[in-house]
Amino acid sequence: MKKLALLFTACLVFAPLIAKEGDQKKGKKPKKETIEVCFVLDTTGSMGGLIEGAKQKIWAIANEILASEPTPNLRIGLIGYRDRKEAYVTQVHDLSDDIDDIYAKLMKFQAQGGGDTPESVNQALHEAVTKIKWNKSKKVLKLVFLVGDAPPHMDYQDDVKYPEICKMAAKKNLILNTVQCGSMASTTPIWKEIAKLAEGDFVAIAQSGGVAAISTPVDAEIAKLNRELGITVVAYGDSDKRRVVRGKIALAAEAKEEVAADRLSVLSFKSKAVAEVSGVGAADFTAAYVDGGGDLVDDLASGRVDFDAVEKEKLSEEVRNMSKEERKKYLEEQVAKRKELQKKLEELLTKRRDFVTAEKKRLAETGKKDGFDEKVSEIISKRRR
Repeated sequence: MKKLALLFTACLVFAPLIAKEGDQKKGKKPKKETIEVCFVLDTTGSMGGLIEGAKQKIWAIANEILASEPTPNLRIGLIGYRDRKEAYVTQVHDLSDDIDDIYAKLMKFQAQGGGDTPESVNQALHEAVTKIKWNKSKKVLKLVFLVGDAPPHMDYQDDVKYPEICKMAAKKNLILNTVQCGSMASTTPIWKEIAKLAEGDFVAIAQSGGVAAISTPVDAEIAKLNRELGITVVAYGDSDKRRVVRGKIALAAEAKEEVAADRLSVLSFKSKAVAEVSGVGAADFTAAYVDGGGDLVDDLASGRVDFDAVEKEKLSEEVRNMSKEERKKYLEEQVAKRKELQKKLEELLTKRRDFVTAEKKRLAETGKKDGFDEKVSEIISKRRR
């Protein structure tokens, strides 16, 4: 009986491992992970360098997260904070998988104000925990990055103070990480305590954010394709949706070369993940140019919309006023052009990723890996299962 009991116990222990190994042999794909990240950014005057750096590097951070296989589901949120009697205390933008939209919101952040040294850190952190709509699953990696240079006001009587907020975060399985910009002595112990109480990481970076642009030999070619791809977009939806799409295209056109390249890389990863789920082969894969939908050319290329099912009222005036035959011909031309440009782009993006990986390794070996984006990426990488 003892032997039977031991055998039964062994089966219970090792059965899941055997099953998992069996799944791998059968070629079953590992389950996609979901990652949620909220950046809580001090937007007072002293944070100008960091804010501008974040604008340049938000795509690079997303790009690094999405580079793994299978491509994870990524949602990003933003909270900008200042202090009472400023233009605003907080600006909260909930988690979204539309990174174009998050980028547009981040671009509106300006570093201004900030009279006395302490800021409304407690309120911003509390809203990150309570106002952001976090996934309730324990399996989802949920990270907050508190980024600032000044300590919280502890004299606001109606504030929920950070020790209590850290307890609330733990109950929601949120990890609070702190990034100190500069070296203000009164900030360091509090930033360290928040990270310790909320099982997060503390890092210190230069006041400016310390981000470094990595230029590659193919950036100019990618920038040219970026402009050409933008021309192929046909905004589709109600007037508000079309307006949003046009805004995204305009921001993409204005972006610096390395930012535009990182953005296109993110969209490529996301589109490949969608194509994989829908069973589209690599030869038929076409990346979106606009995150969050609203591009008819992408819908047509991916088969989500049929040419004969295009709704006139959802088109911009110049396309809507074409005859049915002219419109179909025009749309077919845009789809063909998109596929041709995308094929060239994928080759260039592969070369660019290889170059950036090698350059990051070189910088790390020379001790130049302490910028905002690098520290955030390191923490996320460490926390991923």
